[in-house]
Amino acid sequence: MRVYLGSDHAGYELKVHLVNHLAKQGYEVVDVGPHVFDPDDDYPVFCLHTGDHVVDDVESLGVVIGGSGNGEQIAANKVAGVRAALAWSVETAQLSRQHNDANVIAVGARQHTLDEATAIVEAFLTTPFSGNERHARRIAQVTEYEETGALPSLPA
Repeated sequence: MRVYLGSDHAGYELKVHLVNHLAKQGYEVVDVGPHVFDPDDDYPVFCLHTGDHVVDDVESLGVVIGGSGNGEQIAANKVAGVRAALAWSVETAQLSRQHNDANVIAVGARQHTLDEATAIVEAFLTTPFSGNERHARRIAQVTEYEETGALPSLPA
């Protein structure tokens, strides 16, 4: 599986670790950047490009990393077709795949140890979408809104 990784300066060290770790695990890793540490870089550039790669490569997944993961998730979710989830535990990473078919995970490098963050990303990458009808229905509603801009009808 191909995995795209992007970060900002706060997530740079974790990204470099994950690029090497995941490659050793057999993943085809694409480092979207940054490729050098720059304390003044801006996360949207790397997160938007990561999301764009994931949407263009439908069998892939993405990881965006910053200090908290919040801004990175927001930026990635601006790319049409991205379903980015902020994961702060192994369980939330698994649920993002099982219930939401998330294709990008956001992780806060300043919120976790290296081992914790690695376990969260591994859980995300190894957990499949459940395929459950109710989850698929909900994802379809979000996708339809994203594509048309038409709000779904409220229940009576």
